[in-house]
Amino acid sequence: MMHRTMLPALFLFPPLLWGADADLVPRQSPLQLSLKRAVELATSPEGNTNIQLEEEAVREAKARTAEARSALLPNVETYASETSMIRSLAALGSNTVKLPFNFHLPNQAGPYDITDVRATATQSAFDFSALRRWQAARKAVRATKSEQEHATNEISALVAKAYVAALRANADVDASNSDVELAKALLTQAQNQKNAGTGTGIEITRQKTKLADQTQRLLEAQNNRTRTHLQLLRAIGLRLDTEAELTDKLVYTPEETMTLEQAEAEAFKNREDYKAQQEHENGARLSFSAAKWERLPTIQAWGDYGTIGQTDIAIMPTRDFGITLRFPIFDGGRIDAQRAEESSRYRQEKIKSNDLRQQIELDIRTALDSLHSAQEQVRVAQEGLELADNELTQARRRYTAGVTNGLEVTDAQTQLEHARDNQIAAIFNYNIARMDLGEATGTIRRQIQ
Repeated sequence: MMHRTMLPALFLFPPLLWGADADLVPRQSPLQLSLKRAVELATSPEGNTNIQLEEEAVREAKARTAEARSALLPNVETYASETSMIRSLAALGSNTVKLPFNFHLPNQAGPYDITDVRATATQSAFDFSALRRWQAARKAVRATKSEQEHATNEISALVAKAYVAALRANADVDASNSDVELAKALLTQAQNQKNAGTGTGIEITRQKTKLADQTQRLLEAQNNRTRTHLQLLRAIGLRLDTEAELTDKLVYTPEETMTLEQAEAEAFKNREDYKAQQEHENGARLSFSAAKWERLPTIQAWGDYGTIGQTDIAIMPTRDFGITLRFPIFDGGRIDAQRAEESSRYRQEKIKSNDLRQQIELDIRTALDSLHSAQEQVRVAQEGLELADNELTQARRRYTAGVTNGLEVTDAQTQLEHARDNQIAAIFNYNIARMDLGEATGTIRRQIQ
């Protein structure tokens, strides 16, 4: 009976232990994420997808350079062959040859085996067009590296803006919590005033309505915070189920703004997309030069050395070497068409360079104007917040003294909520404008540091 009673307990005991062990396992702490750390993760080799693609593009460009350089380097190869041969002498007219004594040549020769072991080498001695193509390929590598750096700057700006948006969402949640607490305090004050005989029921109803409205806004702010945090994780390249805690706050940090001339000088010195476009233009110029010099003669040295012969008789060493001069005379218009194509491509790159310069100037002017406007918005929003807070304090004091009714308090409460929203929006716009200016001048990563 004792064994029968303990048997079920033995089956139940291990799950209980497993459950206790699971409770003892500590939960992983949230990822502490600052703006600098977020950008570092996004721009790491395992970070944002665009960073990984640009890294592969650099490898591809380097491989094309090696391919173009191979036309200027020696080409050495070796081969060995063993051939069993039978030749028809009758096809060569052996049966028509008249020999004395009625002797006839055989109709075939063989079979016999031929062994050939040989090494060959070729070297381009003069090919100006191939040299230009190699130089153009090297320009393409530099352009690709600059594009990689530009992609890093773009990802840095994207992550920085996503981080600031998440900070704004956090600030909106904090402001909504403050509004809810204020609404609860004013509801309590209205109830106390009614109990003292100086208030009315409609004032209590009005504050309850206000509390419900602020609770609704809090729920919306919390939902927006979740969405912006997910967008930040996606921009960084982290798993969407990663629990992250932002360590920075949405604050206003005044900085000395630069002039238009200073910003343009910084942009043309630091913008990697501008450097990449310059390399593309130089590469197109070299490609056009390569097509133009296709008309020049090319000189190639060649040679081979090996042994050949019948294995069972004799194997003799043989060699050949020489120089080949090729001069194009008529190729059906291929060279002229290629020259026209490369000339058009060169003109296109020059147009793109000019357009990019104008776009950089537009980006800088827009960013500077937005930054100046945002600075003024922050100043006005701060003054408005202080005035709204004083207005609410005075309205509550007057309401407690019975000088006015609760409607004045509700209006002051609404003004304070609006002032908080204005301040958050102004600080957010200021930080976004700073990011835009850093992106326009190519100094975004310097700002983040």
